[in-house]
Amino acid sequence: MTAYWITEYREIVDEAKVAAYAALAGPALEGAGGTFLVRGLPEQTYEAGELTRTVVIAFDSVEAARAAHDSPAYQAALAALDGGAVRDMRVVPGA
Repeated sequence: MTAYWITEYREIVDEAKVAAYAALAGPALEGAGGTFLVRGLPEQTYEAGELTRTVVIAFDSVEAARAAHDSPAYQAALAALDGGAVRDMRVVPGA
């Protein structure tokens, strides 16, 4: 079953660290089988109206998403982020 890795950036603290993270995270997650579906700011918001950067990545399964997160390549990306953003990240199985 497909799983979706969803990250919401609640606050960007250091743009340089976020850029360093992105340079490593994209290739690491794609290399682990992830496909980026959404990456950016909303064009329209409803209800809470939060203009937060959102990333959605599809994986073949929850297990594949977990393995991508725990991989050495992605852990290096997290080390580069080093507090540069306040984020919420979750993996949700597809319907």
